[in-house]
Amino acid sequence: MSARALSAPRAQLPNALTILRLALVPVFAVLLIRSDNGHSVAAAIVFGIAGVTDQVDGYLARRWHVESRFGAVADPLADRLMIDVAVLLLWWDGRLPLFGLVVILGRDLVLLTGAKVLQPRGLEVKVNFIGKAATWILYASIFFVLLTPAGTRWPLVCFWIGVVLAVVAGLQYALDARRELRR
Repeated sequence: MSARALSAPRAQLPNALTILRLALVPVFAVLLIRSDNGHSVAAAIVFGIAGVTDQVDGYLARRWHVESRFGAVADPLADRLMIDVAVLLLWWDGRLPLFGLVVILGRDLVLLTGAKVLQPRGLEVKVNFIGKAATWILYASIFFVLLTPAGTRWPLVCFWIGVVLAVVAGLQYALDARRELRR
């Protein structure tokens, strides 16, 4: 389906979903701060909606051929903000380990810095499957951390799998950026 065949509001739906996800970050944060030590069905629902919109907005943008510069910047930003806020607050509540927080925030800081270096040079590193898988697993694991009692191990195992994949994806992005800079 071409972009011309879409109505203007429908063509903007992917970006609207991204904006919704950005707007959900403070809602999620308030719900989690008011939670029972990091256990919150309401926060999990908001976080789950954010995870679903992450999948839907990208799918629709690609399917309808309405990818935009705004979406290319705002979509990963919305993901990073939602996940980073969740990891930070869940660490604060004692639900996630400090090392996981440091790795996730560190990786995102490196990626943000790298994007700032590459963008002025006209270079763009595309999201890879490992990065997408890491995001999916992090969304799912954090969702389950929010729903399960403190000390439940399996969501933490999933979280660590997501962290490892996030690091691997970050390394792949760095290698791709290095290749692009050498051209």
